Amino acid sequence: MNDFTHIDNTGKAKMVDVSLKPETSRTAVAKGYIILNEEIIEKIKDNLIKKGDVLNIARLAGIAAAKKTWDLIPLCHNIRLTDVEVDMQIAEPKNCIISVATVKASDRTGAEMEAITAVAISLVTIYDMCKALSREMVISGIELVKKEGGKSSYHKPAEQNSI
Repeated sequence: MNDFTHIDNTGKAKMVDVSLKPETSRTAVAKGYIILNEEIIEKIKDNLIKKGDVLNIARLAGIAAAKKTWDLIPLCHNIRLTDVEVDMQIAEPKNCIISVATVKASDRTGAEMEAITAVAISLVTIYDMCKALSREMVISGIELVKKEGGKSSYHKPAEQNSI
């Protein structure tokens, strides 16, 4: 018996057949962060990064990434997104920017990968926009913090949050 949903009985990768699953409303929330130095944080706050408004562009990159997740991850389904929000917060005492993505969909499979992809790409975009000032940035803590809809729910306990 094969316990892996993305592998067939011969060991080949396959897309999971979700055709018999009911369509339901689904929500996923993911977060992560990038650690920068104080100089970069100040330039981002003052909109002095030469490539443009870092937080706004990173937010838009995250939204676009959520919409293309199925195109980036080979076994992901193309789901009907109903809403994508990417919130960027500067956490000055820690010299980091936190990205939180909330993805909603109405479909037969969840939106977790879309939320995680939105966070990852928003943070990579910050790195790209700021790399001329320093390459000593660290992207970390990308994780699913909430999933609702379908057969199961998941809520990461607040005390287990990485930042």
